[in-house]
Amino acid sequence: MAKKELRMHAVVAPTETVIVSAYDAEGRADACTLAFYMVSSHVPPCVTIAINATQNRKTLKSMLESGAFVLGLPSVDQVKETDYLGVESGYRADKLKNVGFTVSPAKTVHAPLINELKLSLECEIVHTVTVGSHTQVTGEVKRILADEEILDEKGRVLLKKLQPIIYDEEEGIYLDLGKKVADAFRTGAAFKKKLEERKQESPSD
Repeated sequence: MAKKELRMHAVVAPTETVIVSAYDAEGRADACTLAFYMVSSHVPPCVTIAINATQNRKTLKSMLESGAFVLGLPSVDQVKETDYLGVESGYRADKLKNVGFTVSPAKTVHAPLINELKLSLECEIVHTVTVGSHTQVTGEVKRILADEEILDEKGRVLLKKLQPIIYDEEEGIYLDLGKKVADAFRTGAAFKKKLEERKQESPSD
């Protein structure tokens, strides 16, 4: 198949949309929407986010000063509020009040927890680094809080119930989750087994 060389840009599609909240120096809660997010460690559990440092970001300043943040995962029915938190500046408006979101103090870190989000991670900042236009912030997860309605009987978060917002940077659109296509790890393990069986049946000379 023919290939085409593309212009240089950050290809980050698709990715999960998150809302990060922090207290400023005066104790006021602020939040911003991000699409640069990933799980970066299992033990201890850590997440890494990246915020554009070339622009005047109030939430980034608040996070770095307080040493903590809460990462919340909005649902597709909160897409309007989520997008607004990404396009408005905390220096210009009380964004959380404008969208009708309320906050409670996190129990393990100095950061506000947005009550309306169904899944939240309380994070203590353990590492920061600036890479190009963005400041990457890694937070160690100190507490996970989830609405019971998105959990199964084993206490696992079900994405089909959370209905997270997926951001496609290429087209500049939000998506919901698609259908299941395979079981993670089992599909590859079964394929690996077949390859090994095929190799045993047809040994090389």
